[in-house]
Amino acid sequence: MFFNVYISHIFVPLNVSNGSFMKNVITIAKKGILAGALLVSVLGFAKDAKVSVKKDAKVTSITLENVKQGDLISIKDTNGIVLLKKLVASAGTYQKGFDLTGLPIGNYFFEVDKDLEVQTIPFKINMINVEFNKSGETTNYKPHTKQEGDYVYLTKFCPNHEATIISIYGEITEGDYKLIHSEKIENTQKIEKVFKLNKGNYKIKIHSNNKEYTKFINN
Repeated sequence: MFFNVYISHIFVPLNVSNGSFMKNVITIAKKGILAGALLVSVLGFAKDAKVSVKKDAKVTSITLENVKQGDLISIKDTNGIVLLKKLVASAGTYQKGFDLTGLPIGNYFFEVDKDLEVQTIPFKINMINVEFNKSGETTNYKPHTKQEGDYVYLTKFCPNHEATIISIYGEITEGDYKLIHSEKIENTQKIEKVFKLNKGNYKIKIHSNNKEYTKFINN
């Protein structure tokens, strides 16, 4: 596949490795055809887990559609403490009954953690019953990275124009990383970045929607 890459900046930090200086060059590319194609692919595979809730006296039955094997279903409190978690065993439709009556009065949420997105489904425990807040459901899209040779392609969908911070660290010595590039991206729904990395080990951190994602690159 052929693609165009337009160079905008070159960063040349000095790293120390095994007692000698080594230059790691990062080339930041404005855009590339492949990066755009990756974002289209990501959006095509990112499907919200459709949720239906059925309640009787004690059991709340949750049905999730469009799940895959390995997706993680969790119940958390408003402090992010995990109270229960289940891995989806097979793709398709996931159905599970939960007895939520044992939870203390307060606010909680189901979290559906998938490959490319995290969906939250808030609910409230009161003295009488369990109330689900359908209008409070949210979906946050994860960043997607792909490495091909010296190039790392990074894409992220930001439907609400949320700010995203990308930080790249180069490994100086084993397990010790130094920040060599950072940028904040705002007011866009589509992030498409291409980084050209010289030989070395790197750590990329992406912070968005109060969540942080880390990707290690061995080049």
